Amino acid sequence: MIRVLAAAVIAMVVSILVGPRFIAFLRRNEFGAHIRAEGPARHGAKQGTPTMGGLLILVVATFAFLAVSKYKVPALTVLFVTLGCGAIGFLDDFIKLTHRRSLGLRGRWKLILLALITVGVGFAAQHQHLPTTVFIPLVHWNLQLSYGWYVLLFLVIAGTTNGVNLADGIDGLAAGAGIISLITFTAIAVVTYIRSGNPGGRFDSRLDLAIVGAALIGSTIGFLWYNAFPAEVIMGDTGAMALGGALAAFAIFTKTVFLLLLIGGIFAIEALSVIIQVVAFRYSGRRVFLMAPIHHHFEMKAWSETKIMVRFWIVTAILCAIGFALFYRDFTFFRR
Repeated sequence: MIRVLAAAVIAMVVSILVGPRFIAFLRRNEFGAHIRAEGPARHGAKQGTPTMGGLLILVVATFAFLAVSKYKVPALTVLFVTLGCGAIGFLDDFIKLTHRRSLGLRGRWKLILLALITVGVGFAAQHQHLPTTVFIPLVHWNLQLSYGWYVLLFLVIAGTTNGVNLADGIDGLAAGAGIISLITFTAIAVVTYIRSGNPGGRFDSRLDLAIVGAALIGSTIGFLWYNAFPAEVIMGDTGAMALGGALAAFAIFTKTVFLLLLIGGIFAIEALSVIIQVVAFRYSGRRVFLMAPIHHHFEMKAWSETKIMVRFWIVTAILCAIGFALFYRDFTFFRR
């Protein structure tokens, strides 16, 4: 357990200390965000704010994890998905910067690259003999998906990365909600390890999962130190897609895919609001929300960014608490 705490503390301290120099580096190289004209008018003030801050999260978390890990396959796969999705986001951000526009990598290329990451996850899942079932709590159903489970992996990874990306529109929102969700998955890994009857004995993959989670939590807290309103740096697609990939991979390797709907619930709500808005406008010509994603709706209702951020964090914490309670009640019978 000391390794878990060490990973979190190392990542948090390093990211806070390195943050100012990293932000200065982004400013010197004019890596500033391009804000979409379609967004809320007051977002124009964010134009030029250093972006690609997700690089700080990724580099520091990787360093902290590698420093204390025992390199088990599940944790390495979570790190692989995090870095892979972060790389896709980085490519997206880089195209935006070099072409000086708010639109980057085309959607179909993102999906192709996410599919390649899913293939890697599928091989790792086979190596770890993960069941091709989804356990549904309360009703205690084990839904057998067979080969459909691999399709589900893609949907989970693509959906979660997209959801976090949509939430990254207000200073501190995605980072703070991501931290709460990562804490929940890390707690799940720790509880599973403790209930295995192995604490103090052989180091196993569940503890290594907790280490990679702690490293990501620490580095994201350090990033949030500078991302809180008014943000000195924006995570960009680099950080948003990386956090989304991490949450998806945690759900897969803790065998709690169904609970991702709760633990990552705020990101699902963000994505659902966009879907509702598009479908409603296409078939009725009317908008359900003043603007989508839903955090923009509340901005248009004159809520401050800080109020939206804190209330979305509260909703995230409530959903994560429910998700963890369901895990503790119905999922802790799993053994490796």
